[in-house]
Amino acid sequence: MATGVRQVAALPDPIGEISDLRFRPTGIQVGRMRVPLGVVGIIYESRPNVTADAAALCLKSGNAAILRGGSESLHSNSAIAECLHRGLIAAGLPPTAVQVIATADRAAVGALLTMPEYVDVIVPRGGKSLIERVSQQARMPVIKHLDGICHVYIDSDADLQKAVRIAVNAKTHRYGVCNAMETLLVARDIAAAVLPELGAIYTDKGVELRGCGATLAILPQARQATEDDWRTEWLAPVLGIRLVDGIDQAIEHIRTYGSQHTDAIVTENYTRAQRFLREVDSSSVMVNASTRFADGFEYGLGAEIGISTDKFHARGPVGLEGLTSQKYVVLGDGHIRE
Repeated sequence: MATGVRQVAALPDPIGEISDLRFRPTGIQVGRMRVPLGVVGIIYESRPNVTADAAALCLKSGNAAILRGGSESLHSNSAIAECLHRGLIAAGLPPTAVQVIATADRAAVGALLTMPEYVDVIVPRGGKSLIERVSQQARMPVIKHLDGICHVYIDSDADLQKAVRIAVNAKTHRYGVCNAMETLLVARDIAAAVLPELGAIYTDKGVELRGCGATLAILPQARQATEDDWRTEWLAPVLGIRLVDGIDQAIEHIRTYGSQHTDAIVTENYTRAQRFLREVDSSSVMVNASTRFADGFEYGLGAEIGISTDKFHARGPVGLEGLTSQKYVVLGDGHIRE
């Protein structure tokens, strides 16, 4: 946690940065300045490292933070908050810039969500039920992510060695994370060449396979997938596998069942890769890389508040820039409008 805080501290300060400054025909200069959002409320579940990460990101981006962790880590969160307060005081900053709600009472969450005069934005981090509750009850903007139903599509022009490495890593590197692959899509033309090796690896690692009928013909150890399986974020060693006729059907499957989180294509075909990047409407879209790279640290953002599947105001891993907004600034020298 300390290393993560130091990494955030070492990042460039986004606040006050002016971009797109340009002269207008009238002689004024118009640009945009990056500014804090204000007070950021973060509601999260068990992991206490979020307390340090969120506080560091909010502080670096000029925001105050109100943190409400899960009851499982109440004492850890309080201890971490005490460390943060000591640091704030030593730096000459108000300790109230980071506040941890020291109660496990669920009513505290409900109260926080109804205080738009004190909280400018809410960020929920946790399970689907928490995020849905916050989204429904909050009276201020919410930066959220829902399911991480991530796909890898192995195209008929894929390098099969790359495909195997990526598909194995995307599923088995870690199971209980939002950027783990939940459904593997394989072009029918190369399924017989790549699925037996993948099936053997997954079975050896204890992954339960659920496939379409064509998949079962190649992988008899798999069980028949149901319609609900394609819509499930397993967060566990369970994987759906579906054979598709090509990139059209792959994109259609992702559009139907995906959660706009992270999706990847494995292909050596430049045209198909570019089409996948353009047409798959997810917060992260990848070519020849594991979905496990969808992460603030891996993207060079330092720590992250979360991964947003929204289109406004932030999308993808939410780091410092996602915790800021922009306002227009105008520079003149006695200019008046004629």
